[in-house]
Amino acid sequence: MAKQLQVPFTTKLPYPVYFRTADLTEEASYPRHRHPWGEFVYAFSGVMELKLADSHYLAPPQYGIWLPPDVEHIGMNRHEASHCSLYLSRERCRALPKTTCALAVSPLIKSLLEHLREHGVDQPRTSSDRRLLQVLIDQLALAPAQGSYLPISDDPLLRQVLTALEENPADGRSLAQWAREVHTTERTLERRCQQHLGLSFTDWRQRLRVVKALAMLEMGRSVEAIALDLGYSSASAFIAMFRRMTGTTPDKVRGQGFAAS
Repeated sequence: MAKQLQVPFTTKLPYPVYFRTADLTEEASYPRHRHPWGEFVYAFSGVMELKLADSHYLAPPQYGIWLPPDVEHIGMNRHEASHCSLYLSRERCRALPKTTCALAVSPLIKSLLEHLREHGVDQPRTSSDRRLLQVLIDQLALAPAQGSYLPISDDPLLRQVLTALEENPADGRSLAQWAREVHTTERTLERRCQQHLGLSFTDWRQRLRVVKALAMLEMGRSVEAIALDLGYSSASAFIAMFRRMTGTTPDKVRGQGFAAS
């Protein structure tokens, strides 16, 4: 059963730079809201999602999601997740992107976030805290911006295909077969993938499988079992895809976590 969470701050931040962590059960969500400060959302484990009026952002652990001030959104997670939010007053957002985007999380950014979590730093109380948080803000301002690791579309044709793949990522039907399923042409469906997702159909499906694999790795599933669940005939074929898409292997992700290269 979905759990509705309470938005932590509605009118004022406790401090111009504020760091907050939370562990979420599966199918938890924050209600639709907006605030006059910026927010960077990162999942230490699990996958966080943000729904805006006209778009849907989803980021696995190698990305975080940046929300500029005044952007209405819904936060949610489908599986258990441990996440953090770095809240920045409007004045502190000047160097960061002006639009919502996924930001690549470097090893340094990840280490800074983990340090803040482990030491319970919610706001700068010492000169050391202030320097640490400023380095984090500077690094986020330099982080490569992505649209969304796994974009979603409300296009009537695409939505049918993407929803079906979300429910069964092992489905290996070709784009031509999906086109027949939704009563259109392969060319039309590929054009809509590029137009609405900015990705080819194949790239989108592989990203979906990476996201699903990350969640299963966190649950302790074996690489062989994950490969079969995602429709691969062998673990080696799955590992090759995973390495190509992420630059690392499933076992390294399980042992060390994952940071964008």
